Amino acid sequence: MKITFEDKINTKDHILIVYHDSVNEQNISFLDKESKNVIKNAVSSFDRSEEKIKTFNYSLKNKIKSISVAKFINPKNVSDSWKLEAFGGKLLNQLEKINVDSVALIINENDKKNFSKIIDVLNGIDLKSYSFEKYKTISKKKHVKLIKVIDLKKLIPPVLKKQITNKQNTKGIFLTRDLVSEPANILYPTKFVEFCNVLKKVGVTIEVLDEKKMKSLGMNALLGVSQGSVRPARVMIMRWNGIKNKKTQPLAFIGKGVTFDTGGISIKPSGGMEDMKWDMGGAGVVAGLMYSVALRKSKCNIIGAVGLVENMPDGNAQRPGDVVKSMSGQTIEVLNTDAEGRLVLADVLWYVKERYKPKLMIDLATLTGAIIVALGDRYAGMFSNDDKLVDQLYKSSKETNELVWRLPMDNEFDKLLNCPIADMKNITGTRGAGSITAAQFLKRFVGDIPWVHLDIAGVTWSKKGTDFSRPGGTGFGVRLLDNFIENNYE
Repeated sequence: MKITFEDKINTKDHILIVYHDSVNEQNISFLDKESKNVIKNAVSSFDRSEEKIKTFNYSLKNKIKSISVAKFINPKNVSDSWKLEAFGGKLLNQLEKINVDSVALIINENDKKNFSKIIDVLNGIDLKSYSFEKYKTISKKKHVKLIKVIDLKKLIPPVLKKQITNKQNTKGIFLTRDLVSEPANILYPTKFVEFCNVLKKVGVTIEVLDEKKMKSLGMNALLGVSQGSVRPARVMIMRWNGIKNKKTQPLAFIGKGVTFDTGGISIKPSGGMEDMKWDMGGAGVVAGLMYSVALRKSKCNIIGAVGLVENMPDGNAQRPGDVVKSMSGQTIEVLNTDAEGRLVLADVLWYVKERYKPKLMIDLATLTGAIIVALGDRYAGMFSNDDKLVDQLYKSSKETNELVWRLPMDNEFDKLLNCPIADMKNITGTRGAGSITAAQFLKRFVGDIPWVHLDIAGVTWSKKGTDFSRPGGTGFGVRLLDNFIENNYE
């Protein structure tokens, strides 16, 4: 969907009037008497305390074919601006129900202080507009193709207009959605890297470790996962240098990138296995985040690192009971080859910790089905060794409505990973606390660096859609972490 800013109104477009208090007659002076009366009657009938969207259709005798009037509620707190974005998503749904291609959105604000509300609504429309239909040769779905924003009073500054028309606020999220939506025959480790070459155009540098380099570094935990696949593994390091001082400690974000997960020899049931194309969701979020911070030119040094593998069950695949030596030197007995994401992250976390000495590390992974049992599709599970970092993420969670919930970690859970023949095992062999013990496993590879693990298995994909997305990839995590960086580090 394209968004433009116009000075003139084309009556052939569907007219959309958006307001929060009252409709100023000056802003609808271009309408005929009949249309004005329709709008006045609609506005007077709306309850002042609730959102409302209503559409009116006209006969062909009228120059204007249809009008929608949309009333939003002003959030009480600045941190609740996401509610306006959610309203924008509802607005787009309504416009698509009435099958319109082109919309003229009339800004009904008179105060320059209030233009940000319209920006939020537009962001919500844009976020909701994403659809992944590149492989459909026939589509009966009709989407809004063009939103013309009529800013007669010049309320919106040119800089913000450019941000919206260039989709600065959504490109990173859409990259993440693209990555998780691609089928695994198209998106595999080396192709993931190619998809991310777009980051180079905005100043992100990319370094790729091939299997030879990973072997020399001792990344045997990661390589063990990929050894059953004909697709070679990769580790991709993305760097954004927003500060010229290279000695400044970077922030580090690490993503699990299993481009397809059969479970390996511990093979998954066939029902629903097709969903495992998005088991690289954590890596997708890291790539989208790097795009977002570069587009807004964040004044911060940031590392994005993703471990990219495909988990397949061929004759060379890792077996249950195998022991591998991780890059850290710690040994792992692999009791279940379907608990592979933690093996990938173990080596990437250690590599980032040792090479970059970051200020903090945040990893994201579609790690456990247990987190879906615990938190459903509304919250990501959060685990951490640092209370301050947790508080900062909770604040960003509230401001973006990308919800997180902290779960406990302690030595008693950690003991469940101890193993008689290696330093640890990759599963506990017990039924309970699966997400917690997976986090405890990762904690063994982060040292004393402030760290958060986000288990996003339940929120990466939505079958029914969210306030900000259609059914499919959500891009959950990009807005959350970009907000976190902007709030605390710029």
